[in-house]
Amino acid sequence: MRKITAVEVKAHSAPRAVPRRRRVLLFTAIVLLAIPLLVTLHSKEKTMQSLGENRVTISRDGTQIAFTKVGSGPPVVLVDGAFCYREFGPAPELAPLLAQHFTVFVYDRRGRGESGDTPPYAIEREIDDLRAIVDEAGGMADVVGVSSGAALALQAVANGVNVKKLVLYEPPYVTNGDRPNSQGDPKIHLQQLVSAGDRAGGVKFFLADVVGVPRPIVFAMPWFMRSNWKKMEQVVHTLPYDLTISDDRSVLKERSASISVPTLVLGGEKSPTVLRDAVSAVAKALPNARSQFLARQDHNLSAPIVAPLVVDFFNQR
Repeated sequence: MRKITAVEVKAHSAPRAVPRRRRVLLFTAIVLLAIPLLVTLHSKEKTMQSLGENRVTISRDGTQIAFTKVGSGPPVVLVDGAFCYREFGPAPELAPLLAQHFTVFVYDRRGRGESGDTPPYAIEREIDDLRAIVDEAGGMADVVGVSSGAALALQAVANGVNVKKLVLYEPPYVTNGDRPNSQGDPKIHLQQLVSAGDRAGGVKFFLADVVGVPRPIVFAMPWFMRSNWKKMEQVVHTLPYDLTISDDRSVLKERSASISVPTLVLGGEKSPTVLRDAVSAVAKALPNARSQFLARQDHNLSAPIVAPLVVDFFNQR
């Protein structure tokens, strides 16, 4: 997703110049306020694989895809976004809540966790991975996609994967005015950093320059979220995959008519304007979709807030 530049912020709000000392104090306050949150998030870490049955399936190109199956009822597949896999991200908190109503399948996207990876990368290979998980679920399933995982879910439906309903949380189809925001240059730079062995640099670049996380927070993360930072380093080579998926807007244009399944597109009222606009654009582009914005929520999915909405939507048969 695109970083919101200082020029754009100034154009919208026209703030008065802030003295350097005040800026330093502000950045320091951000870091100090963020540290307790980061420590809290780390302390609440859960283990997805301890919650259910752990298995593997084989994708069309022979790549091993690892997944966990938990709960009982109609099948639901969770598709993670950037950095995330079974042991890192919203799944360990969201899956148990959904498992009270459904049989939930959570998998490691290729190149992450215990799943393999077969080069060269292609969106079609990730679609085949999701198709393999849906086959494990009985050949048809409801799907929840988060961020770039939502974009992958749209690609899968457009390519004929058997999905009954979709819940998409903030698919990152960010635009620059009326033009799609291309991720070509960031993708190339990420690939260069990874090829040079600078995984930490790749994480920092993605968070600060692509996502737009304030640099003081990015600087603090390796110190106060050491375990999670290492997990992000381990999967940084898959970030170009996410950028490749979110760069393909055909699912919102010439292929949108093929995505006719009932779709709920969720977003947070506190998310950046570009993401809220993306939520609205996706819902408008699809023939059978609606959007809903959640009060006091942002791009970080809150499982207790989102789970009841997913349950209600999927149970409306």
